[in-house]
Amino acid sequence: MTAADITAAPDAAGGTRPTVAVEHMDVTYRVRGQDRRALRDVSFQIGSGESYGLVGESGSGKSTVALALTRYLPRNGRVSEGTIRINGADPLAMGNAALRDLRAHTVSMVYQEPGRALNPSIHVGRQVAEVYEIAGVGRADALERAEGMLRKVQISDPHRVMERYPHQLSGGMAQRVVIAMALAAEPSLLILDEPTTALDATVEAEVLDLVAELRTEFETSVLFISHNLAVIAKMCDRVGVLYAGELIEEGPAREVFDQPRHPYTVGLLRCIPRRGQRKDHGRLDTIPGFLPAPGDVPPGCIFAPRCPIAEDQCRSAPPPPFPVGDGRTSRCYLHEQTENLPRNTPVNLDVPTVRDADRPVVRLERLSKTFGSRGEEVKALVGVDLNLELGETLGLVGESGSGKTTLARSLLGLIPPDEGSVIDLDGQALAPDARRRTRDQLKALQIVFQNPDSALNRRHSVRRLISAPLSRLAGLSGGRLRERLADLVRSVRMEDRQLSLRPSQLSGGLKQRVAIARAFAGGPRIVVCDEPTSALDVSVQAAILNLLVDLQAKEQVTYLFISHDLGLVRYLSDRIAVLYLGRIMEVGPAETVFDGPHHPYTEALLSAVPSLDGQRPERIRLQGEIPSAANPPSGCVFHTRCPRKLSSGECESIEPPLREVAPGHLMSCHIPIDQLTVLQRSGQAP
Repeated sequence: MTAADITAAPDAAGGTRPTVAVEHMDVTYRVRGQDRRALRDVSFQIGSGESYGLVGESGSGKSTVALALTRYLPRNGRVSEGTIRINGADPLAMGNAALRDLRAHTVSMVYQEPGRALNPSIHVGRQVAEVYEIAGVGRADALERAEGMLRKVQISDPHRVMERYPHQLSGGMAQRVVIAMALAAEPSLLILDEPTTALDATVEAEVLDLVAELRTEFETSVLFISHNLAVIAKMCDRVGVLYAGELIEEGPAREVFDQPRHPYTVGLLRCIPRRGQRKDHGRLDTIPGFLPAPGDVPPGCIFAPRCPIAEDQCRSAPPPPFPVGDGRTSRCYLHEQTENLPRNTPVNLDVPTVRDADRPVVRLERLSKTFGSRGEEVKALVGVDLNLELGETLGLVGESGSGKTTLARSLLGLIPPDEGSVIDLDGQALAPDARRRTRDQLKALQIVFQNPDSALNRRHSVRRLISAPLSRLAGLSGGRLRERLADLVRSVRMEDRQLSLRPSQLSGGLKQRVAIARAFAGGPRIVVCDEPTSALDVSVQAAILNLLVDLQAKEQVTYLFISHDLGLVRYLSDRIAVLYLGRIMEVGPAETVFDGPHHPYTEALLSAVPSLDGQRPERIRLQGEIPSAANPPSGCVFHTRCPRKLSSGECESIEPPLREVAPGHLMSCHIPIDQLTVLQRSGQAP
């Protein structure tokens, strides 16, 4: 390495040398004999100890930036222009030995799915210890340090955890193990690529708090990549907004989110349900059109084809990064007009409802499900009583392992519930196994899965995927089938030209639209939406939520909406049911459940949710992991983690019934509702 490689440069915070300095970087992929630029003229710095966020739609180039920094680009990709400096060194000019040393000691990366970063055949302790052994530490000392690092990332009983395999860990614990491995080398730069997307609200909050604490302790710089803008607002000092490979806005995170100065940033923020926003307050705004294909660059501003205020100058020459004050830049000729940006989506406040509490479409009574595991009985659901009303959306929330998916699968007949459980549809008992249900009953209950790739046959065209249930369940053929197919395609905002495409040729949002069209093809009465938007970026998510609202009004269907994103649940739901360890803790009207008084568990869930405006209650930290369903606690199953547990011992010995504390609002808690009201509304901490 030469002296030129470590020349000092000023950083964004005024220091002598930033941890990361990227100048005018282009990344090009060689595709079918042609060069296609995925990143264009990207420049940013990350100061020592600073956290920098990258946001943008899927395909904007966020992960490509991370891969370019560490020279992990695929074989057909290269940094074709510009420079990269990490602690003053140039990774693009390094030989193999220096590059390995950079990845081992200077830069660490945490991926979205921890399962892919852990070897399933090696104990967790060995995998963490290997990081120290690579640094030259002896095996015994490495194991001791690994245990200490697991303790530092707040894993209780780390000695036992070290003897487990990755599949024996919860999602949150596996992510903490990966963070422990990343920080074991005490890197100068920690890259986090969507590290909390698959985690529920409480585990996400724990992981984010952990990253913030360790960042301070190790004085580590952080590059945080996420499509969750509220997470970026909480975690990052500065933020860069990427669109189709260009950094179109940059600046302090709080200022960018409070007063965005680029139409694309405004569009992203308007796609998100803000605090208290409901579906009957108007539809979410969306960004029309799609990202341009890599290498397909218009002559002017790259966002102009989708921008509602674009003028002739926007289409003739690309805008430079204009300084807009407070250390911010915006690649927009009209950056002063963003405050008055018109909506792309009509508000449409008139959201009709056919909800009827006296006519439950589905009745669940004493619903229980027990699984056998290694000679133990695992009680996934215990005596659940719940109704789904005509035309309503019932939101189902709770931590991973609380029984949400088991409830949905029992309702659909995919897994049989325990004997004595009752599932009624329109007053008639449903067979526990879907294979024993009538065609009309199968038509009535449909599901939209989280991952459309797993639900769509990749060998079939869109036309065949949607037509199959039309003929099989609805019994349509000929002209009637074609008419209904055309109506469904219009309803999910797709075009006729897309009917001939296969799933591999569709974006994530279009695949989910096909999955929704399939679910509605048979004319269902109830649609289960199991995390239908968690894998989508905010612009596609807004379009899918608007679509679900429109279809509900048109088709008069009932939704069971399962999500760990409580903001989405509040926006879409009429009622909320809160599950914990297979039991209903609270159920009631959405506004009542969210505004309180809440069950202490609901209170903890809501306190864990980050917000864009920074206004959220003080975080309530739940102690320990969710208990094992094979050996649940006595009394109230939440008492082992409850911060408001009564000192009388009642919570430990007696299980509270689910009782009505206000009209339509039921809660399973020994604490009197008036006492909860005083404690929670006074802001008194647990």
